[in-house]
Amino acid sequence: MYENKKPVIMLVDDNKANLTIGKSVLSECYNVFALPSADKLFELLKSVMPDLILLDIDMPGMNGYEAITILKADRQYADIPVIFVTAKTSESDEYEGLSLGAIDYVTKPFSPSLLQKRIENHILLQRQKASLQDYNNNLIKMVKGKTHQLFSLQSAIISNMAELVEFRDIVTGRHISRTQKYLKKLVEQLIEDGVYADEMLLWDMNVILLSSQLHDIGKIAISDNILNKAGKLTDEELEIMKTHTQKGVEVIEKIELTADFTGFMEYAKLFAGTHHEKWDGSGYPNGLAGEDIPLEGRIMAVADVYDALISERPYKNSYTADESAQIIINGGGNHFDPSLIQTFAKLREDFAAIAVEYAD
Repeated sequence: MYENKKPVIMLVDDNKANLTIGKSVLSECYNVFALPSADKLFELLKSVMPDLILLDIDMPGMNGYEAITILKADRQYADIPVIFVTAKTSESDEYEGLSLGAIDYVTKPFSPSLLQKRIENHILLQRQKASLQDYNNNLIKMVKGKTHQLFSLQSAIISNMAELVEFRDIVTGRHISRTQKYLKKLVEQLIEDGVYADEMLLWDMNVILLSSQLHDIGKIAISDNILNKAGKLTDEELEIMKTHTQKGVEVIEKIELTADFTGFMEYAKLFAGTHHEKWDGSGYPNGLAGEDIPLEGRIMAVADVYDALISERPYKNSYTADESAQIIINGGGNHFDPSLIQTFAKLREDFAAIAVEYAD
């Protein structure tokens, strides 16, 4: 049983005298395994991981160059430092050894004290490298933990804000929950279909889905008399209701001034401010048309209108799933981006299932 506190060195040389001398020189400071061939080296590596390998080049069977090539190709052994200790003294031999991944090249006969110092320096360097890697790994782990905590906090705050809107707007029930599910299903299928995939692959889906909950946040600024009116809105009331898009952007901008939610809020503003724009330019609040409407708003429009159609309101009965889907499909090119509608048509059954599962 070797001493665990000492660094482990494997000395590989087919010359027994060299093995004896090498072990005698190094055993005071290191646990030395003297091995007569590269085959014995690989056999021992299955059970012992060394801090460093001293490797001869000219050996029968597998030579040192072949051995280091195998070592460096194996992820398990690639980081073990290798020093060639050899009688080959030409510059080209040394160059080849270093090119294959050796960290040093010592020629025989060697000075015992000089060899010990080189080994000492290399093992120290390797341990400092490992220590730095551990530090970096722990730092990354700590940052990930803090980031997760921050995301969880932001998620909780935004979800509570969205729930506040649902609590006030008793007409729409679980509208926010359903539209978030529709949105996720639609975005995933669009990416699979290659529709606007280059843009959406840059999105952080966790952030997108979280921020989409705020698309109706502006309803906070709409009076209860209008928001929960048991009947159709008058023209004047409808114009007031339409301001929820602009009010939503204003609310989100105020949040940005007081909290570090920038990533969430940029998406949230697009959802809140543009989900009532229409492809033909007849929507509100800005009358945007075509691809001038941000993609976030165009996608949310599909989810938002579908849910309004399939849901019962004081001023209308609910449409069936088939009727709702057909109205959306017929709206391609005027209300909705026609590229999105082709993908929506594939998902009409999925949307219907979400509406049932998350019904009010």
